[in-house]
Amino acid sequence: MRHELIHAWQYHEFGEADHGATFTRWTNTLDTSQHCERFTAPQWWLVCKDCGGRIPCYRRSKMVRNPEKYSCSKCGGAIRVEETNSY
Repeated sequence: MRHELIHAWQYHEFGEADHGATFTRWTNTLDTSQHCERFTAPQWWLVCKDCGGRIPCYRRSKMVRNPEKYSCSKCGGAIRVEETNSY
């Protein structure tokens, strides 16, 4: 619950939520996990064309709608979107 409340606070304060430095600071402060178990299948996957890194997406976010405007946080590679049949 604390994990999700941090995201709610981020969205309220900054208009978007992620697992970056602000999130990490608060997970340490609130003694909660940075990762949580998936309770449902994602509707999309953001996939790095270079390193193959995968990020699950459960809503049609800015990155899902416009992947060409973003790059992989690990290697800087281009992002593509894979749609799943989970919905």
